[in-house]
Amino acid sequence: MSLVLGVTGGIGSGKTTVCKIFSTLGVPVFYSDVEAKKAYQDPMIQMKVRAEISNEVFVNGELQPRKLADIVFNDRDKLEALNEIIHPYVAKLFAEWRLAQNAPYLIKEAAILFESGAYRQCDHTLLISCQETIRVQRVMERDGASESEVRARMSRQWSDERKRELAGFEIVNDGQRALIPQIMELHNQLKGIN
Repeated sequence: MSLVLGVTGGIGSGKTTVCKIFSTLGVPVFYSDVEAKKAYQDPMIQMKVRAEISNEVFVNGELQPRKLADIVFNDRDKLEALNEIIHPYVAKLFAEWRLAQNAPYLIKEAAILFESGAYRQCDHTLLISCQETIRVQRVMERDGASESEVRARMSRQWSDERKRELAGFEIVNDGQRALIPQIMELHNQLKGIN
């Protein structure tokens, strides 16, 4: 079975960018956040979210992501309840996906890899780090969010310092250090482990 590299980092750190580069190297990538968004199409998940979070997050059966974010990023109990609904669903999808892969290693990308416990499905972990001010700016531009909205989301994630304690590897994505050489070094190292 392939090694699993768990990739994480705070919002706006560049996880997706890094994973896309790994993907061009032939590394299969499982995007946990993308799969989590698909979960909301499942009628059982919808029923649980309506009961535990709010009926208002769906309009005509369609998830309203901004409404959901407004609720869960301002209520820790609701966020925990949502995580308890979504994370087991995503973990099951990942386990099935992993069995279908045939590569020296593969990647599980997850914004809250450590916070959710998803790192337990990984052999190694990689932190994508970046200064908070840069991350705030990136997310404001990407999502059209205000600085206070971005900081509220950030406050619900572990800091880079805390993640660094658990991460086996780190790539710095601050615009100062070239990403590709850092990725290539790790890629070659991981190919050699298997």
